[in-house]
Amino acid sequence: MATEVVNNVPETEKEQKDDPPAQQDNGPTKEETPAAEKTEEKIEEKKVEPSPPKPNVHKINFEQDVVYLYQFPRTPLLPSTSPYCLKVETWLRLAGIKYENVDHKAKFRSKKGQLPFVELNGEEIADSTFIIKQLSEKYNKDMDAGLSADQRVVTHAMISMIENHLSWVIFWWRAKYPDSVLKGYQMNLQNALNTRLPTSILNFCYKFNSGRKGMKKAKAHGIGVHSQEEIIEFGKNDLRVLSDLLSDKPFFFGDEPNLLDVVAFANLAQLHFIDKEVQHALRDSLNESFPNLVGLVSRLKERAFPDWDELCAPEVPPPPAKKEKETKEGTGPAEKQPLPEEPEKGKGDEKEKELEKEPEDKEKEVEKEKEKEK
Repeated sequence: MATEVVNNVPETEKEQKDDPPAQQDNGPTKEETPAAEKTEEKIEEKKVEPSPPKPNVHKINFEQDVVYLYQFPRTPLLPSTSPYCLKVETWLRLAGIKYENVDHKAKFRSKKGQLPFVELNGEEIADSTFIIKQLSEKYNKDMDAGLSADQRVVTHAMISMIENHLSWVIFWWRAKYPDSVLKGYQMNLQNALNTRLPTSILNFCYKFNSGRKGMKKAKAHGIGVHSQEEIIEFGKNDLRVLSDLLSDKPFFFGDEPNLLDVVAFANLAQLHFIDKEVQHALRDSLNESFPNLVGLVSRLKERAFPDWDELCAPEVPPPPAKKEKETKEGTGPAEKQPLPEEPEKGKGDEKEKELEKEPEDKEKEVEKEKEKEK
Protein backbone atom coordinates (compact mmCIF):
# COMPACT_ATOMS: atom_id res chain seq x y z
CA MET A 1 0.00 0.00 0.00
CA ALA A 2 1.47 3.18 -1.12
CA THR A 3 1.86 5.97 1.32
CA GLU A 4 1.58 9.73 0.52
CA VAL A 5 4.75 11.65 0.89
CA VAL A 6 4.20 15.01 2.53
CA ASN A 7 6.57 17.91 1.87
CA ASN A 8 7.37 19.29 5.31
CA VAL A 9 9.49 22.22 4.03
CA PRO A 10 7.85 25.65 4.73
CA GLU A 11 6.67 27.60 1.73
CA THR A 12 8.97 30.51 2.47
CA GLU A 13 12.02 28.30 2.48
CA LYS A 14 10.84 26.61 -0.67
CA GLU A 15 10.50 29.93 -2.45
CA GLN A 16 13.98 30.91 -1.39
CA LYS A 17 15.35 27.64 -2.80
CA ASP A 18 13.51 28.06 -6.08
CA ASP A 19 14.32 31.73 -6.61
CA PRO A 20 17.81 33.24 -6.47
CA PRO A 21 18.39 35.36 -3.38
CA ALA A 22 17.68 39.04 -3.91
CA GLN A 23 20.56 41.44 -3.34
CA GLN A 24 20.09 43.50 -0.25
CA ASP A 25 21.47 46.99 0.11
CA ASN A 26 23.48 46.16 3.21
CA GLY A 27 26.67 47.85 2.12
CA PRO A 28 29.42 47.11 -0.34
CA THR A 29 30.10 43.59 -1.49
CA LYS A 30 33.36 41.77 -0.97
CA GLU A 31 34.60 42.95 -4.36
CA GLU A 32 33.77 46.60 -3.61
CA THR A 33 35.25 46.71 -0.11
CA PRO A 34 38.92 47.25 -1.07
CA ALA A 35 38.02 50.18 -3.38
CA ALA A 36 35.93 51.83 -0.65
CA GLU A 37 38.76 51.47 1.80
CA LYS A 38 41.13 53.10 -0.68
CA THR A 39 38.80 56.08 -1.18
CA GLU A 40 38.48 56.51 2.57
CA GLU A 41 42.26 56.44 2.90
CA LYS A 42 42.58 59.06 0.18
CA ILE A 43 40.02 61.27 1.91
CA GLU A 44 41.96 60.96 5.16
CA GLU A 45 45.18 61.85 3.36
CA LYS A 46 43.58 64.93 1.82
CA LYS A 47 42.41 66.16 5.20
CA VAL A 48 44.72 68.99 6.23
CA GLU A 49 45.23 69.90 9.83
CA PRO A 50 43.35 73.11 10.70
CA SER A 51 45.56 76.16 10.75
CA PRO A 52 46.06 77.79 14.14
CA PRO A 53 43.78 80.77 14.86
CA LYS A 54 45.11 84.17 13.89
CA PRO A 55 46.46 86.20 16.80
CA ASN A 56 44.03 88.74 18.15
CA VAL A 57 46.46 91.67 17.88
CA HIS A 58 46.82 94.76 15.70
CA LYS A 59 50.33 93.87 14.50
CA ILE A 60 49.68 90.62 12.62
CA ASN A 61 53.03 90.39 10.81
CA PHE A 62 55.00 90.77 14.02
CA GLU A 63 58.63 89.87 14.55
CA GLN A 64 59.32 87.28 17.20
CA ASP A 65 60.34 88.64 20.63
CA VAL A 66 59.96 92.28 19.52
CA VAL A 67 57.84 94.45 21.81
CA TYR A 68 55.34 96.67 19.98
CA LEU A 69 54.47 99.71 22.09
CA TYR A 70 51.16 101.54 21.67
CA GLN A 71 51.01 104.96 23.32
CA PHE A 72 49.89 108.54 22.77
CA PRO A 73 51.40 110.56 19.89
CA ARG A 74 54.67 112.44 20.26
CA THR A 75 54.79 116.16 20.99
CA PRO A 76 57.52 118.71 20.23
CA LEU A 77 58.49 118.84 23.92
CA LEU A 78 57.82 115.31 25.21
CA PRO A 79 57.98 111.81 23.70
CA SER A 80 54.62 111.19 25.41
CA THR A 81 52.27 113.34 27.47
CA SER A 82 51.25 110.27 29.46
CA PRO A 83 53.51 109.49 32.44
CA TYR A 84 52.55 105.82 32.15
CA CYS A 85 53.53 105.64 28.48
CA LEU A 86 56.80 107.44 29.14
CA LYS A 87 57.41 105.10 32.07
CA VAL A 88 57.14 101.99 29.86
CA GLU A 89 59.28 103.39 27.05
CA THR A 90 61.97 104.57 29.49
CA TRP A 91 62.07 101.14 31.13
CA LEU A 92 62.33 99.39 27.73
CA ARG A 93 65.28 101.58 26.77
CA LEU A 94 67.13 101.16 30.06
CA ALA A 95 66.54 97.39 29.98
CA GLY A 96 67.90 97.19 26.43
CA ILE A 97 64.84 95.37 25.07
CA LYS A 98 64.15 95.60 21.36
CA TYR A 99 60.87 97.41 20.80
CA GLU A 100 59.00 99.37 18.16
CA ASN A 101 56.84 102.41 18.81
CA VAL A 102 53.63 102.00 16.80
CA ASP A 103 52.40 105.32 15.46
CA HIS A 104 48.70 104.46 15.50
CA LYS A 105 47.47 108.08 15.73
CA ALA A 106 45.66 107.34 19.03
CA LYS A 107 43.21 104.99 17.28
CA PHE A 108 43.72 101.90 19.43
CA ARG A 109 43.22 101.06 23.07
CA SER A 110 43.89 97.90 25.02
CA LYS A 111 41.16 95.44 25.87
CA LYS A 112 40.98 97.26 29.20
CA GLY A 113 40.49 100.55 27.35
CA GLN A 114 43.90 101.92 28.33
CA LEU A 115 47.12 103.29 26.95
CA PRO A 116 49.85 102.19 27.00
CA PHE A 117 49.73 98.55 26.03
CA VAL A 118 52.21 96.32 24.26
CA GLU A 119 51.99 93.33 21.94
CA LEU A 120 54.53 90.55 22.20
CA ASN A 121 54.51 87.39 20.06
CA GLY A 122 50.82 87.78 19.23
CA GLU A 123 49.65 88.55 22.78
CA GLU A 124 48.57 91.81 24.38
CA ILE A 125 49.80 93.08 27.74
CA ALA A 126 48.00 96.09 29.21
CA ASP A 127 48.69 98.47 32.11
CA SER A 128 52.19 99.84 32.68
CA THR A 129 52.72 97.93 35.95
CA PHE A 130 51.85 94.54 34.44
CA ILE A 131 53.79 95.34 31.24
CA ILE A 132 57.02 95.93 33.16
CA LYS A 133 56.40 92.96 35.49
CA GLN A 134 55.82 90.43 32.68
CA LEU A 135 58.58 91.74 30.43
CA SER A 136 61.10 91.78 33.29
CA GLU A 137 60.28 88.11 33.97
CA LYS A 138 60.49 87.10 30.32
CA TYR A 139 63.76 88.90 29.57
CA ASN A 140 65.23 88.56 33.09
CA LYS A 141 65.54 92.35 33.45
CA ASP A 142 64.60 93.11 37.05
CA MET A 143 65.97 96.61 37.73
CA ASP A 144 65.36 96.19 41.46
CA ALA A 145 67.19 92.87 41.80
CA GLY A 146 70.00 94.45 43.81
CA LEU A 147 67.78 96.29 46.29
CA SER A 148 67.45 95.28 49.90
CA ALA A 149 64.13 94.43 51.52
CA ASP A 150 63.89 97.90 53.10
CA GLN A 151 64.65 99.59 49.78
CA ARG A 152 61.93 97.54 48.07
CA VAL A 153 59.45 98.73 50.71
CA VAL A 154 60.45 102.34 50.12
CA THR A 155 60.20 101.82 46.35
CA HIS A 156 56.67 100.49 46.60
CA ALA A 157 55.55 103.32 48.91
CA MET A 158 57.11 106.07 46.75
CA ILE A 159 55.70 104.70 43.49
CA SER A 160 52.24 104.54 45.09
CA MET A 161 52.58 108.15 46.20
CA ILE A 162 53.66 109.31 42.75
CA GLU A 163 51.09 107.41 40.70
CA ASN A 164 48.14 107.76 43.07
CA HIS A 165 48.70 111.30 44.29
CA LEU A 166 51.28 113.43 42.43
CA SER A 167 50.09 112.27 39.01
CA TRP A 168 46.53 113.28 39.95
CA VAL A 169 47.75 116.77 40.83
CA ILE A 170 49.13 117.01 37.28
CA PHE A 171 45.95 115.45 35.87
CA TRP A 172 43.81 118.02 37.67
CA TRP A 173 45.76 120.87 36.06
CA ARG A 174 45.28 119.35 32.62
CA ALA A 175 41.54 118.96 33.15
CA LYS A 176 41.20 122.46 34.59
CA TYR A 177 43.21 124.26 31.90
CA PRO A 178 43.04 122.33 28.59
CA ASP A 179 44.05 125.46 26.65
CA SER A 180 47.27 125.64 28.65
CA VAL A 181 47.92 121.96 27.91
CA LEU A 182 47.72 122.54 24.16
CA LYS A 183 50.11 125.49 24.43
CA GLY A 184 52.30 124.03 27.15
CA TYR A 185 53.20 120.92 25.12
CA GLN A 186 52.83 122.64 21.71
CA MET A 187 50.35 119.99 20.64
CA ASN A 188 49.25 119.89 17.02
CA LEU A 189 46.16 117.70 16.97
CA GLN A 190 46.00 117.57 13.18
CA ASN A 191 49.43 115.95 12.98
CA ALA A 192 48.89 113.84 16.07
CA LEU A 193 45.61 112.38 14.83
CA ASN A 194 46.44 112.50 11.12
CA THR A 195 43.23 114.29 10.21
CA ARG A 196 42.22 117.24 8.04
CA LEU A 197 39.53 118.49 10.39
CA PRO A 198 39.96 122.16 11.28
CA THR A 199 42.10 122.87 14.32
CA SER A 200 39.25 124.78 15.96
CA ILE A 201 37.02 121.69 15.91
CA LEU A 202 39.80 119.43 17.17
CA ASN A 203 40.66 121.82 20.00
CA PHE A 204 36.99 122.07 20.98
CA CYS A 205 36.67 118.27 21.15
CA TYR A 206 39.88 118.03 23.16
CA LYS A 207 38.69 120.67 25.64
CA PHE A 208 35.37 118.88 26.02
CA ASN A 209 36.91 115.44 26.61
CA SER A 210 39.86 116.56 28.69
CA GLY A 211 38.03 119.33 30.52
CA ARG A 212 34.54 118.16 31.29
CA LYS A 213 35.24 114.45 31.59
CA GLY A 214 38.60 115.03 33.25
CA MET A 215 37.12 117.12 36.02
CA LYS A 216 34.54 114.39 36.72
CA LYS A 217 37.38 111.89 37.16
CA ALA A 218 39.32 114.31 39.37
CA LYS A 219 36.32 114.82 41.64
CA ALA A 220 35.63 111.10 41.75
CA HIS A 221 39.23 110.56 42.82
CA GLY A 222 38.90 113.24 45.50
CA ILE A 223 41.62 115.64 44.35
CA GLY A 224 39.12 117.76 42.41
CA VAL A 225 37.07 118.83 45.42
CA HIS A 226 39.91 120.96 46.83
CA SER A 227 40.88 124.51 45.95
CA GLN A 228 43.69 125.29 43.55
CA GLU A 229 45.99 126.46 46.38
CA GLU A 230 45.40 123.25 48.31
CA ILE A 231 46.07 121.06 45.28
CA ILE A 232 49.34 122.88 44.51
CA GLU A 233 50.35 122.42 48.15
CA PHE A 234 49.71 118.67 47.80
CA GLY A 235 52.05 118.58 44.83
CA LYS A 236 54.80 120.53 46.61
CA ASN A 237 54.69 118.14 49.56
CA ASP A 238 55.19 115.18 47.22
CA LEU A 239 58.12 116.90 45.52
CA ARG A 240 59.69 117.64 48.89
CA VAL A 241 59.51 113.98 49.95
CA LEU A 242 61.14 112.84 46.70
CA SER A 243 63.82 115.50 46.97
CA ASP A 244 64.69 114.48 50.55
CA LEU A 245 64.90 110.81 49.56
CA LEU A 246 67.12 111.55 46.57
CA SER A 247 69.38 113.94 48.49
CA ASP A 248 72.68 114.41 46.63
CA LYS A 249 72.75 110.92 45.06
CA PRO A 250 72.60 110.57 41.27
CA PHE A 251 69.69 108.14 41.65
CA PHE A 252 67.48 107.18 44.59
CA PHE A 253 69.47 104.09 45.60
CA GLY A 254 72.92 104.73 44.24
CA ASP A 255 74.72 105.13 40.95
CA GLU A 256 72.31 103.10 38.80
CA PRO A 257 68.63 103.83 38.10
CA ASN A 258 65.92 101.60 39.48
CA LEU A 259 62.19 101.37 38.87
CA LEU A 260 61.52 104.26 41.27
CA ASP A 261 63.83 106.48 39.22
CA VAL A 262 61.92 105.55 36.06
CA VAL A 263 58.51 106.33 37.58
CA ALA A 264 59.73 109.61 39.09
CA PHE A 265 61.31 110.67 35.78
CA ALA A 266 58.16 109.88 33.77
CA ASN A 267 56.02 112.08 36.05
CA LEU A 268 58.47 114.90 36.77
CA ALA A 269 59.13 115.28 33.03
CA GLN A 270 55.45 116.17 32.58
CA LEU A 271 56.11 119.24 34.74
CA HIS A 272 59.67 120.12 33.82
CA PHE A 273 59.13 120.31 30.04
CA ILE A 274 56.02 122.50 30.05
CA ASP A 275 56.62 125.54 27.86
CA LYS A 276 57.89 128.46 29.95
CA GLU A 277 55.36 130.82 28.36
CA VAL A 278 52.56 128.91 30.12
CA GLN A 279 52.04 129.62 33.80
CA HIS A 280 52.34 126.63 36.10
CA ALA A 281 53.03 127.06 39.81
CA LEU A 282 54.17 123.48 40.44
CA ARG A 283 56.61 123.55 37.51
CA ASP A 284 58.13 126.77 38.85
CA SER A 285 58.42 125.24 42.31
CA LEU A 286 60.16 122.17 40.86
CA ASN A 287 62.74 124.25 38.99
CA GLU A 288 63.37 126.73 41.80
CA SER A 289 63.14 124.70 44.99
CA PHE A 290 64.14 121.16 44.00
CA PRO A 291 67.20 121.31 41.71
CA ASN A 292 68.23 117.74 42.60
CA LEU A 293 64.98 116.45 41.06
CA VAL A 294 65.67 118.51 37.93
CA GLY A 295 69.11 116.88 37.84
CA LEU A 296 67.51 113.44 38.06
CA VAL A 297 65.30 114.26 35.07
CA SER A 298 68.30 115.46 33.05
CA ARG A 299 70.42 112.39 33.86
CA LEU A 300 67.71 109.91 32.93
CA LYS A 301 66.89 111.83 29.77
CA GLU A 302 70.51 111.66 28.64
CA ARG A 303 70.84 107.98 29.52
CA ALA A 304 67.54 106.68 28.14
CA PHE A 305 66.79 109.20 25.39
CA PRO A 306 69.94 110.37 23.60
CA ASP A 307 67.66 110.85 20.56
CA TRP A 308 65.13 112.96 22.50
CA ASP A 309 65.20 115.85 20.00
CA GLU A 310 64.76 113.50 17.05
CA LEU A 311 61.78 111.77 18.65
CA CYS A 312 60.12 115.08 19.49
CA ALA A 313 60.87 116.78 16.18
CA PRO A 314 57.59 117.48 14.38
CA GLU A 315 57.08 115.62 11.15
CA VAL A 316 57.60 117.93 8.18
CA PRO A 317 55.41 116.95 5.24
CA PRO A 318 57.34 116.53 1.98
CA PRO A 319 57.09 119.49 -0.43
CA PRO A 320 54.56 119.01 -3.22
CA ALA A 321 56.08 117.76 -6.44
CA LYS A 322 56.51 120.40 -9.13
CA LYS A 323 54.25 119.74 -12.08
CA GLU A 324 56.07 120.23 -15.36
CA LYS A 325 54.15 121.82 -18.18
CA GLU A 326 53.22 119.14 -20.60
CA THR A 327 53.59 119.54 -24.34
CA LYS A 328 50.88 118.55 -26.76
CA GLU A 329 52.39 115.08 -26.88
CA GLY A 330 52.19 114.88 -23.07
CA THR A 331 55.94 114.38 -22.55
CA GLY A 332 59.11 116.38 -22.54
CA PRO A 333 60.07 119.66 -20.93
CA ALA A 334 58.11 122.85 -21.10
CA GLU A 335 60.03 124.06 -24.17
CA LYS A 336 58.06 124.02 -27.38
CA GLN A 337 58.82 121.05 -29.57
CA PRO A 338 57.91 120.67 -33.24
CA LEU A 339 54.84 118.56 -33.74
CA PRO A 340 55.07 115.53 -36.07
CA GLU A 341 52.73 117.13 -38.58
CA GLU A 342 54.77 120.32 -38.78
CA PRO A 343 57.79 120.44 -41.13
CA GLU A 344 61.04 121.81 -39.86
CA LYS A 345 61.64 125.48 -40.47
CA GLY A 346 63.26 126.42 -43.86
CA LYS A 347 62.82 123.06 -45.57
CA GLY A 348 59.09 123.49 -45.99
CA ASP A 349 59.47 126.79 -47.87
CA GLU A 350 61.95 125.28 -50.37
CA LYS A 351 59.66 122.32 -51.04
CA GLU A 352 56.71 124.65 -51.66
CA LYS A 353 58.79 126.71 -54.15
CA GLU A 354 59.84 123.54 -56.00
CA LEU A 355 56.22 122.41 -56.21
CA GLU A 356 55.24 125.83 -57.60
CA LYS A 357 58.02 125.70 -60.27
CA GLU A 358 57.10 122.25 -61.59
CA PRO A 359 53.87 123.25 -63.44
CA GLU A 360 55.54 126.34 -64.98
CA ASP A 361 58.40 124.26 -66.45
CA LYS A 362 55.96 121.77 -67.91
CA GLU A 363 54.01 124.55 -69.68
CA LYS A 364 57.21 125.96 -71.20
CA GLU A 365 58.20 122.54 -72.54
CA VAL A 366 54.75 122.08 -74.10
CA GLU A 367 55.00 125.48 -75.89
CA LYS A 368 58.47 124.65 -77.24
CA GLU A 369 57.20 121.36 -78.70
CA LYS A 370 54.33 123.14 -80.43
CA GLU A 371 56.71 125.66 -82.03
CA LYS A 372 58.89 122.82 -83.35
CA GLU A 373 55.89 121.13 -84.94
CA LYS A 374 54.97 124.33 -86.73
